Amino acid sequence: MKKILRIILLLFIAGLAIFIYVRYYFVLGEGVKSGELNYCVKKGYIFKTYEGKLIQTGIRSLSPNTIQSYDFEFSVTNEDVAKTLMANSGMEFDLYYKEYKGVLPWRGFNRYIVDSIVAMKDPRTGRIVK
Repeated sequence: MKKILRIILLLFIAGLAIFIYVRYYFVLGEGVKSGELNYCVKKGYIFKTYEGKLIQTGIRSLSPNTIQSYDFEFSVTNEDVAKTLMANSGMEFDLYYKEYKGVLPWRGFNRYIVDSIVAMKDPRTGRIVK
């Protein structure tokens, strides 16, 4: 009987570990989003994380007779990337991101985590800065 309980307990622990990995650490998708940086801020009650919003070109309509822009809300784990974003609000960015299924409080408020800046462009001159 003890042997069966151990096997059940080990299977439960293994299943829980697999669930946690897939939900919080498995990269579901990754890619590049482009747009104008609206803001990047450091916020949080216990875990201070960097959060930002990118406004993409184009419009969409969620309900009849309304117009809304495409917003990409993200978290940033790399402090150097976050400081570059905070110093250049209003610039056009190409941001490389990873998408996770779940959110961890020390990683940020969003499922989308920006790791790096692919390109940065001044919208007034069209000149690529980075």
